[in-house]
Amino acid sequence: QVQLVESGGGLVQPGGSLRLSCAASGSIFGLYTMSWYRQAPGNQRELVATITSRGSTNYADSVKGRFTISTDSAKNTVYLQMNSLKPEDTAVYYCNAGRLTSSTQYTFWGQGTQVTVSS
Repeated sequence: QVQLVESGGGLVQPGGSLRLSCAASGSIFGLYTMSWYRQAPGNQRELVATITSRGSTNYADSVKGRFTISTDSAKNTVYLQMNSLKPEDTAVYYCNAGRLTSSTQYTFWGQGTQVTVSS
């Protein structure tokens, strides 16, 4: 099974930047769509950014222009570069790998990493 390990979260001031990393247990980016989700206390988990195995990306409107998702195939790692951070970005951020075959749907989650944006 796929294992995902996230890192890079922390406390930053508004306007600051963080880069989150998600390391996969094996070479998966040719098979899986990789996504970042986030969940704030009391809120639903929301999709932040997605990158397909072919490199196509999509972003939530709330982060478009500020966040960038990317992958490093050699390191089996997906990144979320977060710039111009706002207090509203405070949440636990989760890495996700998803794959749909003709017969089975696969999805895997990381453990989450806390991002806190505060003065």
